[in-house]
Amino acid sequence: MGLNKEAIKIGFAYVGIVVGAGFSTGQEVMQFFTPFGLWSYIGVILSGLILGFIGRQVAKIGTAFDAQNHESTLDYLFGGVFSKIIDYLLIFFLFGISVTMIAGAGATFEESFSVPTWLGALIMVIAIYITLLMDFNKIVRALGVVTPFLIILVVTIAIYYLFNGSISFDKVNQTMPETSIWKGIMYGINYGGLAFAVGFSTIVAIGGDASKRKISGSGALFGGVVYTVLLALINFALQAEYPKIKDVSIPTLTLANNITPWLGLVLSIIMLAVMYNTILGLMYSFSARFTEPYSKKYHILIVVMSLVAYGLSFVGFAGLINFLYPIMGVIGLIVVVAVLIKYYFRKSQNKKHIA
Repeated sequence: MGLNKEAIKIGFAYVGIVVGAGFSTGQEVMQFFTPFGLWSYIGVILSGLILGFIGRQVAKIGTAFDAQNHESTLDYLFGGVFSKIIDYLLIFFLFGISVTMIAGAGATFEESFSVPTWLGALIMVIAIYITLLMDFNKIVRALGVVTPFLIILVVTIAIYYLFNGSISFDKVNQTMPETSIWKGIMYGINYGGLAFAVGFSTIVAIGGDASKRKISGSGALFGGVVYTVLLALINFALQAEYPKIKDVSIPTLTLANNITPWLGLVLSIIMLAVMYNTILGLMYSFSARFTEPYSKKYHILIVVMSLVAYGLSFVGFAGLINFLYPIMGVIGLIVVVAVLIKYYFRKSQNKKHIA
């Protein structure tokens, strides 16, 4: 994979964007994987392949174009009018997912610390606004710093339930409501599209800031491997306690609190940091798409964007996930197919030149 310090930083930043609020809370995993029993792990692998391999290709494209936003990459992949359609759809839904993360932050503050939802969401928006005033290298460092802590915590919870879960691994299919191989595959692919769409704009910009194509590609691939392991572990822990957590809004917090309350407290803090990561990456990508970063227009836009996102967050966390995420997954898969087509034709042309 050719990893060095820069590549590892890129990989952690990529994962930091993708894991988001729904992933760290367990809500996304509950909707896309857990109910499908052991077949869900096929979906986990497919999702990981999309994020790792396609992310690698896109990061390298970003480096080649020295990209600051995803516009040049979409022009390369689609060309003409269709690239503009995908561009604006992505921008709309990325902003919508930022709103979802802010709503998730408000819900986490309320459930974990008894802070009113409106105040918790406001704290998050203010923190994001302040960080968006920093330069891009500082933003990338902020994105990656929390990921190792999330990995440690998820591994701890998964190991605990491996030995202490109510449902053993060999009895998962007898307990889950929909043990369908086709649903496991299709939902996994859809979630891979969603995860890739969430990370797409940011990994393009990170690739554009990287020193070499090989480094940006290795970093994205490393991020995909880390993501796949995390996804499998969270899914297993949720399946081990499925009857107890299937109706709760933040399943992983319930799992952590069942082990010990202090672990639940630590997880709450890390979840807020992960939400911060995702909102930060998405809002920077949104702002960089329409303005020159750190220009006067950029500063005006991030003020307006923060106020609008805060207002829309009152729609509610679960409702926003149910509406936005499946559609975003389809948009992500359209980009995935375009990347694969470009990759295939480029390889074919290279073989012809060699011959």
